Amino acid sequence: MEIQESQQEAWSETGSNGSRSTRVGFSGPMSGPLVSNKRNSSKKSARFKDEDDFVEITLDVRDDGVSVQTIRGGDSETALLASRLEKRPSSLSVRLRQVSQELKRMTSSNKFDKVDRTKSGAARALKGLKFMTKNVGTKGWSQVEERFDEFAVDGKLPKTRFSQCIGMHESREFAGELFDALARRRGITSASITKDELREFWEQITDQSFDSRLQTFFDMVDKNADGRITEEEVKEIIALSASANKLSKIQERAEEYAALILEELDPDNLGFVELYNLEMLLLQAPAQSTHITTDSRVLSQMLSQKLVPTKEHNPIKRGFRSLAYFIEDNWKRIWVIALWFSICAALFTWKFIQYKNRAVFHIMGYCVTTAKGAAETLKFNMALILLPVCRNTITWLRSKTKLGMAVPFDDNLNFHKVIAFGIAIGVGLHAISHLTCDFPRMLHATDEEYVPMVPYFGRERPNNYWWFVKGTEGWTGITMVVLMAIAYTLALPWFRRNRLNLPKFLKKLTGFNAFWYSHHLFVIVYALFIVHGYYLYLSKDWYKKTTWMYLCVPVILYACERLLRALRSGNKSVKILKVAVYPGNVLALHVSKPPGFKYSSGQYIFVNCSDVSPFQWHPFSITSAPGDDYVSVHIRSAGDWTTQLKAVFAKACQPASGDQSGLLRADMLQGNNIPKMPKLLIDGPYGAPAQDYKNYEVILLVGLGIGATPLISILKDVLNNIKQQKDIEEGVVESGVKNNKRKPFATNRAYFYWVTREQGSFEWFKGVMDEVAENDKNGVIELHNYCTSVYEEGDARSALITMLQSLHHAKNGVDIVSGTRVKTHFARPNWRSVFKHAALKHPGKTVGVFYCGAPGLVGELKKHSLEFSRKTNTKFDFHKENF
Repeated sequence: MEIQESQQEAWSETGSNGSRSTRVGFSGPMSGPLVSNKRNSSKKSARFKDEDDFVEITLDVRDDGVSVQTIRGGDSETALLASRLEKRPSSLSVRLRQVSQELKRMTSSNKFDKVDRTKSGAARALKGLKFMTKNVGTKGWSQVEERFDEFAVDGKLPKTRFSQCIGMHESREFAGELFDALARRRGITSASITKDELREFWEQITDQSFDSRLQTFFDMVDKNADGRITEEEVKEIIALSASANKLSKIQERAEEYAALILEELDPDNLGFVELYNLEMLLLQAPAQSTHITTDSRVLSQMLSQKLVPTKEHNPIKRGFRSLAYFIEDNWKRIWVIALWFSICAALFTWKFIQYKNRAVFHIMGYCVTTAKGAAETLKFNMALILLPVCRNTITWLRSKTKLGMAVPFDDNLNFHKVIAFGIAIGVGLHAISHLTCDFPRMLHATDEEYVPMVPYFGRERPNNYWWFVKGTEGWTGITMVVLMAIAYTLALPWFRRNRLNLPKFLKKLTGFNAFWYSHHLFVIVYALFIVHGYYLYLSKDWYKKTTWMYLCVPVILYACERLLRALRSGNKSVKILKVAVYPGNVLALHVSKPPGFKYSSGQYIFVNCSDVSPFQWHPFSITSAPGDDYVSVHIRSAGDWTTQLKAVFAKACQPASGDQSGLLRADMLQGNNIPKMPKLLIDGPYGAPAQDYKNYEVILLVGLGIGATPLISILKDVLNNIKQQKDIEEGVVESGVKNNKRKPFATNRAYFYWVTREQGSFEWFKGVMDEVAENDKNGVIELHNYCTSVYEEGDARSALITMLQSLHHAKNGVDIVSGTRVKTHFARPNWRSVFKHAALKHPGKTVGVFYCGAPGLVGELKKHSLEFSRKTNTKFDFHKENF
């Protein structure tokens, strides 16, 4: 039952003589559409339509009971059933629940059998048999007619252009079968149709009636038009639907699934099924949506979510509210950036004023003050930029201190980029001021003006521009600018991720490898920077040459970090326990735990493979749980280094056996024929946003594609805790043993949403999904898999897949799309519904939202987190993993 509230008809309370009476107006689909009699009336009517016959029941719901006002239509049986609604419930929630149950009981009686067929089951079935959806285009016949005029040849539309004409260009094969079915129904044998025939086709595929859509779908399957569907025809339509939805594994097993459908719909072994059999399968397919149950305490919140927010008309108040929300959401970032900017401004101003009061100002003017002010900010920023990449220090501060409450450690790389931008501005001001202003003005100064400069430049004044360039200050400065320009350019996303269509010889100079090596040019830059800061024209006293003073602590700290990484990874490689190459170019590596290696779910490690590159270290999220006796990572081939890594391990893997679905595996613990594996080093672990999940009782995990890796580790950790608690309850393990002496596990509810494009992706974490389904008896973990290659529920191209999925899962307990016990949803999630579900289930709680994946979804998830935090009493804390 769905409860709705309009802006004119809300919950209302009126008092009279000390007594209170609540009148509730509600409407919503139960077994048919509910129609309101009057706009401002509290009485509501439920109208059940069966073709031309109506049964309308008007109810009056009050604190002291429920009364039936009027009954229009029906007979004595209807009146008897309606009389059961006149109850005196003790509470609002009980009253609404009883009203709902009585109406449902009425609509399920024999009197309404036909209504149930056309309005409940068929309503759902209709959603699965739409040939024209928003993915195809619904602008009407006029647009189709325009396309006909564009594609027609000699006044006729060829079959090959039919898919483009109706807007189904992504599913040419499916559109071709639809064309054949429509043509067979009309006795058309030609491979082209006229505009009038196309109009008939269009009217049929856009027909809103259930029987028409069902007949069209049946005609697609029944290719010989004999009114019977054979197993071979079912097999062909399964293969066609699987191809349209890019489900290769279902396509390969089409024969097996066709036999399953015939087994279900043809119990008498007639060898065929008819139209009513297909109709029965459609009507019995369970709905995909998750049913939300709640109570009256949060009912008003559910109602409020259906209302359009009131817009503030006063622009001043609206702007102030937006500013307040912005500060509330970003106060950590704001104070850090404000502090950084203030320090830079103070240093620039201090040095600017200092040089304005020196004799050199009379020759070089504001050029020298600008150059020196920018130089002072450069010293500070060149020192500061090293701190955000001191990963061990940040991990320690995040885990061992409370600074995370005020410092946004999750934004360390973003802050690194902000400082880099500040350095670029400082370099520009400093270099341009010197090269285009200071040096020329010095060369053109008179002898009288040059006299105060003798202590700095000598009695023999510079005679040309080359004198400045060839000096230590000049060549070190220009070299630094060139090296920094190279590093900055190759660090841009367009070059680092190879997004530009460059010629082949230039493309080799870009990519992650180029970014990695060019970034290490900063070792040279820092050395030159110290030299450049020592040989100054206008400062001769050592204590005034402050460059080394700025850099000494950050450089030593960063050097210790790199030394620690080198010592920790060591020369001894970890033992490779297992390798698997999965569909979707994903390499899974299981390695032994190094001595003393401790980590939290959500953290990441650096991986080095000398067979690919002895110098490169790449970060990857840990997919194993802290309780596992191994460390695992899943690496997707997305760049040059990861592609080479996969190729190196694929060569060393043993050939796949017949029962491994094409997976390449190597298990170092089985058999004597152990393949020689590449040498692998790991370093870490390092802190990440996802590790903060332990601070929340309820967590909402969202992963896109390979971005699910850190979240899988969290799921396994929650699952291990469930097993541990179960063992303690059963007495298998004592609660006081050493392994259990840790901080109590706070998380008691987890929602996991995994969205991926390819069916083969579900192979990556198939074992985890099945393990959760098998061991999570109390429903602590709620799994939701989404495959976006499948057309959304409501599209005829996925109708048979939906029916087959429901049938196979009910019969065998295994999903045909993912191959796991977790049923897969189609298309993309409705994120608003996801957040509403969590808000209604956990009122008054704080939900930790953790996202890892492409940046395109960040805005929407963050928006819903803020919106529901403000509109409900459930707070959502959003965390984005660096991906």
